[in-house]
Amino acid sequence: MKKPLFQGSGVAIVTPFTESGVHFDVLSELCEFQIQHGTDAIIVAGTTGEASTMPDEEHLAIIAHVVQTVRGRVPVIAGTGSNDTHHAVELSRKAAALGVDGLLCVSPYYNKASQEGLYRHFKAVAEAVDCPIILYNVPSRTGMNINPETVARLAELPNINGLKECKLEQVPDIASLCGDKINLYSGEDGFVLPMLSYGGKGVISVIANIVPQLCHDMVAAYLSGDAPEATRIQTHLVPLIKAMFSDVNPIPVKHALSLMGYAVGECRMPLCEPSPAASAIIRQALSDYQLI
Repeated sequence: MKKPLFQGSGVAIVTPFTESGVHFDVLSELCEFQIQHGTDAIIVAGTTGEASTMPDEEHLAIIAHVVQTVRGRVPVIAGTGSNDTHHAVELSRKAAALGVDGLLCVSPYYNKASQEGLYRHFKAVAEAVDCPIILYNVPSRTGMNINPETVARLAELPNINGLKECKLEQVPDIASLCGDKINLYSGEDGFVLPMLSYGGKGVISVIANIVPQLCHDMVAAYLSGDAPEATRIQTHLVPLIKAMFSDVNPIPVKHALSLMGYAVGECRMPLCEPSPAASAIIRQALSDYQLI
């Protein structure tokens, strides 16, 4: 059995930007907000953190800042995925040296590797570092899937610790093939409880940026045996989840944080501000949940 990097709700934290770079003071503020409201782990420089727009120097500076801000109070997991295996290896080595608790590695995108290529890619990263790795499968963004059989092969590697899975229909096969050799996390805010029902350990969440306590409480309730309370919270969150995905992530959640008073700035191009219709949906949801 592999000890999970965390159990509960891990926030895929946004990156606050200014016109000239990263707003590190606001990033610290967001980290403190998360820790004070129950978040069980902070995932930095992932999809929601707009890592794909960052040069390596900035990417690593953000990771270092979060590690220094959090000071071991919750695990810090750094996104270090790439479609270039050599780049993923080097970025993972450098992030690991900054003192993160683990890495989140997305499957290579655009290249569309074979399943054997995927295995070799992740194996190369795993062999380059000592810290635990969570694989990240998000076919809607990468254009390809990590098949359950490939996950099972990777789960045999000692530091392949977890899987953030967004293709929920294949979770039963993964759970059956891997057993306790890999820790499962939902990559979809709307399907946390189904993942937990297959032995999952939690969620890597977008909406936890704005409702960290509710996300923590939902997973904690389920893991403590109170499935009805977990179901109540998951159901309660449905309209908010829909609002936070009314446009391409992380556009809505950054807009929401701005409305809540956090100076997170705009998304970087090619992402842009939400449409007026989406903005109205986001504002109404925040009002309905008494967040503004």
